[in-house]
Amino acid sequence: MTRTPTFQKKKKHDKNPSHAPLMACVNFPPPRHQTKQFSFTRDARENFPLPRFRAVPLHYHFKIEKILVIYSNRPDHDHRFQTSRRPVSSCPLPNPSRSPGRRHRSRTTGHPRRVRRKTRDAGRVSGGGAMYVVKRDGRQESVHFDKITARLKKLSYGLSAEHCDPVLVAQKVCAGVYKGVTTNQIGELAAETAAAMTASHPDYASLAGRIAVSNLHKKTMKSFSETVKVLYMHCDERSGLMAPMIADDAYEIVMKNAACLDSEINYDRDFDYDYFGFKTLERSYLLKVGGKVVERPQHMLMRVSVGIHKDDIESAVRTYHMMSQRWFTHASPTLFNAGTPRPQLSSCFLICMKDDSIEGIYDTLSECAAISKSAGGIGVSIHNIRATGSYIRGTNGTSNGIVPMLRVFNDTARYVDQGGGKRKGAFAVYLEPWHPDIFDFLDLRKNHGKEENRARDLFYALWIPDLFMERVQCNGQWSLFCPNEAPGLADCWGDEFQNLYHKYEREGKSKKVVSAQALWFDILKAQIETGTPYMLYKDTCNRKSNQQNLGTIKSSNLCTEIIEYTSPSETAVCNLASIALPRFVREKGVPIESHPAKLVGSSGSKNRYFDFDKLAEITSTVTYNLNKIIDISYYPIESARRSNMRHRPIGIGIQGLADTFILLGMPFDSPEAQQLNKDIFETIYYHALKASADLAAKEGPYETYAGSPVSKGILQPDMWNVVPSDRWNWSAIREVISQVGLRNSLLVAPMPTASTSQILGNNECFEPYTSNIYSRRVLSGEFVIVNKHLLHDLTEIGVWSPILKNKIIYEDGSVQKVTEVPDDLKAVYKTVWEIKQKTIVDMAADRGCYIDQSQSLNIHMDQPNFGKLTSLHFHAWSKGLKTGMYYLRTRAAADAIKFTVDTTLLKDKQQTSEEEDVQAKMAQMVCSLNNRDECLACGS
Repeated sequence: MTRTPTFQKKKKHDKNPSHAPLMACVNFPPPRHQTKQFSFTRDARENFPLPRFRAVPLHYHFKIEKILVIYSNRPDHDHRFQTSRRPVSSCPLPNPSRSPGRRHRSRTTGHPRRVRRKTRDAGRVSGGGAMYVVKRDGRQESVHFDKITARLKKLSYGLSAEHCDPVLVAQKVCAGVYKGVTTNQIGELAAETAAAMTASHPDYASLAGRIAVSNLHKKTMKSFSETVKVLYMHCDERSGLMAPMIADDAYEIVMKNAACLDSEINYDRDFDYDYFGFKTLERSYLLKVGGKVVERPQHMLMRVSVGIHKDDIESAVRTYHMMSQRWFTHASPTLFNAGTPRPQLSSCFLICMKDDSIEGIYDTLSECAAISKSAGGIGVSIHNIRATGSYIRGTNGTSNGIVPMLRVFNDTARYVDQGGGKRKGAFAVYLEPWHPDIFDFLDLRKNHGKEENRARDLFYALWIPDLFMERVQCNGQWSLFCPNEAPGLADCWGDEFQNLYHKYEREGKSKKVVSAQALWFDILKAQIETGTPYMLYKDTCNRKSNQQNLGTIKSSNLCTEIIEYTSPSETAVCNLASIALPRFVREKGVPIESHPAKLVGSSGSKNRYFDFDKLAEITSTVTYNLNKIIDISYYPIESARRSNMRHRPIGIGIQGLADTFILLGMPFDSPEAQQLNKDIFETIYYHALKASADLAAKEGPYETYAGSPVSKGILQPDMWNVVPSDRWNWSAIREVISQVGLRNSLLVAPMPTASTSQILGNNECFEPYTSNIYSRRVLSGEFVIVNKHLLHDLTEIGVWSPILKNKIIYEDGSVQKVTEVPDDLKAVYKTVWEIKQKTIVDMAADRGCYIDQSQSLNIHMDQPNFGKLTSLHFHAWSKGLKTGMYYLRTRAAADAIKFTVDTTLLKDKQQTSEEEDVQAKMAQMVCSLNNRDECLACGS
């Protein structure tokens, strides 16, 4: 039966101000059955001055947007919560057709009849339909909504009382409570509710994270040693056999030092994670038993520290505190596996095809599968695989080329994921552009064409010699050679490669001759359509590598930041960690002990500075840790162990460079930011060298040190013809290295940090923000997230509002055309789409002289075309970058419908004129090889 709501208008306030109506609202009449009464404690009555209230009926179960309390002078009037109607998707609702007392129509007479049902709670709950919650131990308890409010208030310590209202969150949570809800479900609803309010203020994300962490703490043990014991004693539920999740040696060390390790853990630091960072940890990183998380974040960090340092408890505790205080983080495989029975702690593996034969191909494939099973990403070079139509002597047949082979690799990547479902398997395939199958290679990820010629789950990269770039530049011809008929091209670089290439051309050994620019435009077309292939420059990678004495380097890794030597007997490996740069921004006059864990916004930037001394300390610790990981890591294949033990490379990266610039009030493309960019990487490289030299003094240099550029006194800045600043004593470190050598052949490799930066709440690696507002999807739904720094600054100056949020959404996350935002903030909050890509490349080159491996450099173009891309690639090549491009990121051709925007609020939105459109298209057309600077100057 439909009950019509009545509308109550505002009434004059009576003498008791607590009985004043708040506003007009819809007042739904209560159902005839099951009125639920609740008594409030004193604390609740102070917040809600009511003698009692009636809960929202189950048939009107909504998530509250605003809770409006209706007051009346009539003593018999029931006070009740009124809500805006919005269904709750995350809370199970009772079935209205099965509710007690629900009137149904008789199928025979059509008259109403009462339907009684036996409920599962019958006999367990006193008072018939009294509202109750189910505690974690299974007990039932009457609902006390004031407990929810008190808990959220307690978790809001240190947050902005003006902008983060725990009472409002509690009110919204109360609307989602129903009979029989568990306390765990209430906690999850509270966290999701606070997370959904993040667009109002970033403190809501912190509150949501604290609620989620509090929920986890209630379900897990406080003692680290007891948690380790539970993980060690784990049994397989199906077989009943012991299946320990902690390594024997790690378990014995923890038990032996239980009191010390337990006392060092600070669980309050768990509450520093925001909601999305914590959910990432919970989903993939914290160890589970029977599908339930048993680790806390602090347990994981201590497990990782003990797993790395073993019996060296002092170093383990130091590492724990540095990670716990968010100075740096190890890479995902290290967080996954440290301290476990199979501690595969390495992120990157580089393989070359063992042989151009069935045996060689499948041996390589088998190794790729074993690595992927252990959570490693893979880069594989296939330059030596013969081309389509080439003669096969063993069978007197012809080769099918690389495409059918890569489809087999594609299926393996799909089948064998990283670490048992934690991450999908990922292979990057490298090919030099002189291979005759290069055109088919460029089509493999495209969405159209024959399915049997596609392998869309692999990633593709070009290993480009300088000669090809020169031929494109002069519009020359380009010869394609089968490696079976013109061997050795993949095994040399520089002048040696050019001499051999010219020799084969003179001998007429080419399978095909094409226009170099025709092939170039096919490369650009593939990049515009798919974002790949990656662009890496073979000669630069070899010329500027400290491993050039080992032989020709043939590929990079999955993410293009690792440049290491491979051979049929050696699989290159690298262990990674990233330093959280925003943590080093400090306020003047504030001791480091009392310094806040996280600063937000640029409003206090004049009183801040970057702490290079602390960066030096953390870099040294990270170097020591990564060097230890080489020795204690599990290697899925023997060739990987052999390579890593001989050359001992490591990769130190960064995260949050854009956040660092914002905290210091520097626009990303400002001269000050460009100088800080250089200073940061100079500091990291210098102190990584210093720490590696200290290790070499104790343990000796790495096995293949002799003959390397460093052994001859040639450091990375020398390879770029750059003179370092006088911030650090470079002559002293050169002298030390000449005496004791280095323990590690390679040291610095800024990686993408996609997952770990989300955990720590920083922007990825060295990239600018891609948008100031975006949606983040979790299992419970999608949340609108605003750049926390921008939101803080706009709130500080008093202009933030829902209308302003809609304007930023309308502008695709940009603030450049939003009139309410001051010009100085517009400069600081430029997105990557508003920064010239020439500046991005220049900053990559500026730090490149302190990066002895390479960097995962993404390129962002709003509307890419051949002219823009050509200009960009040639600029990156001429600047001496090793990685010219990781992914090409583009925007959709048409804007998505902006569902949340009220366009009536945006009437002042400027429209682009037809004349401007024509000018933009003309500007694209004039971009060419001959005017690269003009193209790059316009940005993208």
